[in-house]
Amino acid sequence: MVDNYADKASSELKSLVSDAQDLFKAASTASSDKAAALRSEGMRLLDNALTGARDMQDTAMKTGRELASTADDYVHENPWKTIAISAGVALVIGALLTPMITKR
Repeated sequence: MVDNYADKASSELKSLVSDAQDLFKAASTASSDKAAALRSEGMRLLDNALTGARDMQDTAMKTGRELASTADDYVHENPWKTIAISAGVALVIGALLTPMITKR
C-alpha cells in the first residue's frame, strides 16, 4: 500500500516537473506576452509539485510514526517474545558473519 502510494506520488511529481520544464523551454522562444503566460503556468506547476512533495513527506512521517507506535506497543505487550526474536536474529547474523571473520 505504501509502496503503491509512493510510486504514484513520485510519478505525478516527475510529470509535473517535466511539464513545467517543457513550459519554461517554450517560454524561452515565445513572444513576451506568451512567454509571461508560459512562465506563470510553469511556476504554478512547480508550486503544485512542491505541495505534492510536502504532502508525500507528511504522509511518510505519519506512517513512520504509526509503525513506530505499533512496534512499541508490540514490544510492551510481548517483551519475552521480542527478546527471543532478537536473540534468534542475532544468532543468525552471528552465524552468517562467523565464516567471514574467521577467514582473515
